[in-house]
Amino acid sequence: MSTNTTTTSNTGDNKVKKNTFTVIDNRTGKSYEIPINNETLKAIDFRAIKESPEDFGTMLYDPGYYNTAVCKSEITYIDGDRGILEYRGYPIEELAEKSSFLEVAYLLIYGDLPNINQLNLWTTKIMNHTFIHENLIQLMKSFRYDAHPMGMLISSMSAMSTFYPEANPALAGVDIYKNKLLMNKQIFRILGKLPTIAACAYRHRIGRPYNNPTDTLSYTENFLYMLDRLSETSYKPHPTLTRALDKLFIIHADHELNCSTATMRQISSTLVDPYTAVAGSAGALYGPLHGGANEAVLRMLESIGTKDNIPNFLQLVKQKKQRLMGFGHRVYKSYDPRAKILKKVTEEVFELLGKNPLMEIATELERIALSDSYFIDRQLYPNVDFYSGIIYKSMGFPTDMFPVLFSIPRAAGWLAHWVEELQDPDLRIFRPRQIYLGKRGCKYVPLSGRPMPQDTNAVLSSYVSGFDKRRDVSEIDGVNSPVNTQQNLSASVGSPKLTDETKAIPKTASGSKSAINQSIEQSFGEKFSLNN
Repeated sequence: MSTNTTTTSNTGDNKVKKNTFTVIDNRTGKSYEIPINNETLKAIDFRAIKESPEDFGTMLYDPGYYNTAVCKSEITYIDGDRGILEYRGYPIEELAEKSSFLEVAYLLIYGDLPNINQLNLWTTKIMNHTFIHENLIQLMKSFRYDAHPMGMLISSMSAMSTFYPEANPALAGVDIYKNKLLMNKQIFRILGKLPTIAACAYRHRIGRPYNNPTDTLSYTENFLYMLDRLSETSYKPHPTLTRALDKLFIIHADHELNCSTATMRQISSTLVDPYTAVAGSAGALYGPLHGGANEAVLRMLESIGTKDNIPNFLQLVKQKKQRLMGFGHRVYKSYDPRAKILKKVTEEVFELLGKNPLMEIATELERIALSDSYFIDRQLYPNVDFYSGIIYKSMGFPTDMFPVLFSIPRAAGWLAHWVEELQDPDLRIFRPRQIYLGKRGCKYVPLSGRPMPQDTNAVLSSYVSGFDKRRDVSEIDGVNSPVNTQQNLSASVGSPKLTDETKAIPKTASGSKSAINQSIEQSFGEKFSLNN
């Protein structure tokens, strides 16, 4: 099958350019003319291309959606080749320098920058919804002392859907979000309560009582207040840290259809409530290839150790024996504009708190890499993750809080896409197709007639604990355990890998102490230890 990107027809001496593709199916010789709109083709138009009338039709295969547009949007514009990022037409550099996070959140959701009256009302509405229900606090306190804060945030956000049944289309009707007043109410709640949930998760992790929010501080000031206040009656975070976090929130607020935002749209296409959709989006963000990437940068810089080791490290990268984290981006083929902003923010934070030794390695790594044709030719430039982790670490945040700090501002982008999607007349439930490569026409075999391979348990093998091994050889209710056979035991007991108890049983207090120690030390300083 071959395609021509343009089709022209001659009328006398004039050439009339058509905004179509002409596709020739070389199997049949048939020609198809497919319209082009906004530099895109409708995938459904290719269904008409068939070798025979009985065929399903041609589908487009695009794993990971590398070149597939699933919506029309007016929220965020990216030109990856030129390093341009705009929210609703405004350059990210200007917004980060001149706006507050709540101002940018309003812009993303409602389409325009607010005037002074709108911003004051918007801020009041958000800050009036920062308190969370006492039952939700009890739920959060029921988590293990060393529960990952991101797991707590996702679970708590999902649980919030049960507090507001009037906001659930499954309970109150599929058309409830045609009511903009109800839609706004959920926006206020989610943006207001997310920092409180995040702060409670952090305090839970370090064994301190949760702080109530205050409406006398700004959005980011209030978040830092809930994180760090002890017994003071007038605690106020330093303005440099507040402004640094505000800038971090602004640049993380939206980024077109990244994985978590696409998840928000996909889940929301079912008309589920926004709390469930945000929880699912946060789950996507939790993945190490998405919201956990800045932590990988820190680990890389720590493994390099000193500036003297950078040339050897980069040589190993070229040999594909090491990965260069924080460089390159699926969209940007030049310097990520967010990374430029963060580089300046790091200087402001370092001036107040002192320079993080990893920063020297990072700047030298950037300098050497950007002067090396190997990385330049492959368009590997620093991205937002390269500096954000260093800033968060320098501000005293443990690494397990990084995806939480990502989720708070990104919720503004998720909600902007939620609003836009529900107002889209072309809204359809997401239902991708697949290319089926499996078996067909199998004949059913009764249980007694199915083959018995020698290694019966190969498919169902898993890690086992000492508890499991004792039970597997014991008699239960007068009969042997289902796995108590020589054949089955040989499959599970014989391998040291399968009897790895660290992967088979829940962590005990002693088993997880070193991990919680490390997290707390990162919060309070490397010299602090539970053993002291």
